Amino acid sequence: MIPAAVLRICGRPPALEKRPAPVPGAGEVPITVAAAPITPLDLLCATGTSYFGLPATPYVPGVQGVGYRDDGTPVWFATSAGMRPGDGSMAAAVSVPYVDVVPLPRGVPLPLIAALGLSAVAAHSALTRTGGLTPGETVVVLGAGGVVGQAAIQLALLSGAGRVIAVSRRPEALERAVRLGAEEAVQLLPDDDPMSLADRLRDASGPADLVLDPVFGVPAAAALRVLRPGGRLVNLGSSASPTAPIDSATLRSGSLRVLGYTNNALSVAQRAESLAEVAAFAADGRLTVAHELVPFADVAEAWERQATDDTDGRIVLVL
Repeated sequence: MIPAAVLRICGRPPALEKRPAPVPGAGEVPITVAAAPITPLDLLCATGTSYFGLPATPYVPGVQGVGYRDDGTPVWFATSAGMRPGDGSMAAAVSVPYVDVVPLPRGVPLPLIAALGLSAVAAHSALTRTGGLTPGETVVVLGAGGVVGQAAIQLALLSGAGRVIAVSRRPEALERAVRLGAEEAVQLLPDDDPMSLADRLRDASGPADLVLDPVFGVPAAAALRVLRPGGRLVNLGSSASPTAPIDSATLRSGSLRVLGYTNNALSVAQRAESLAEVAAFAADGRLTVAHELVPFADVAEAWERQATDDTDGRIVLVL
């Protein structure tokens, strides 16, 4: 028997239980779990209100994690917990299809890789693949206080951006963004409209080339107004609003491009490639993100704090 976090009722946190160790099926890799993050996707699926539908309960949540194969090789792995029937990463041991397992360099900081995970993959791929970032360009990162935003600031610079401008509603997040390399920081105010925010953004950034947008809403509409002709906005979330007051004249006058991004569109090979780059940067000390390590036994309390945003960054359960 192994310890596992088991979610029995949607809308409530999982509780620690003892479960039989998983038996690997055909094409599966047994993994001893070292750490598992509590991600927004985990929380959303567990509410039963996501577009994946009501999950089959009870189940072990956790759409990603890190650990070790039987030969000691450190790995990152993905699961479909909450999206399809089956268990996820929040257990002492898992069996995962080999295509969802990515070997990592020995000595890599596994808890940090767990914290970065698919959020950093999204930032990296949205910038370089979908956004087509080229050296010297000016990048505006909306939602700079979140894990995606924090990773995007650093990954934009590591990918050759000339300048990065950070936008967040929280002053402490903007202070962190500057420490991470943002040249300018712009605070989103409660009464901002697209025009007022665009004016402050323009003062900070001048004409921008690329916007990374995990928030949508007013911030996205404002950021479009500061793009130079032919500029791009890549949207990968809607934490501010599911809609945005975008006007046709802004789009047409600048021949702007609004692009949608999701990790689900990545091939297995593309996901592994991005994750390998993220892991290499983290191992070299060039990429980090605010995260908190919590003992696995405290999963219920940690889950509730992550759900209410009562934490600094990503909570990572360590086993």
